[in-house]
Amino acid sequence: MAKEVRSKIKITQIRSIINRSEKQKRTIKALGLHRINHSVIQTASPQILGMVNKVKHLVNVEDVK
Repeated sequence: MAKEVRSKIKITQIRSIINRSEKQKRTIKALGLHRINHSVIQTASPQILGMVNKVKHLVNVEDVK
């Protein structure tokens, strides 16, 4: 059987969540981010990419090899 390979992305919080909507704060927390300049590596699933799209002004995204 062929194994599905999903790419990984590195998500870094670059802006504060102070004065942001509660939805945006929860999305940042759901991505696993805690503070500015904190980074996490996530699998690039449709759910993760959708969350990143909602807070794209607060995070920086890079591909991981």
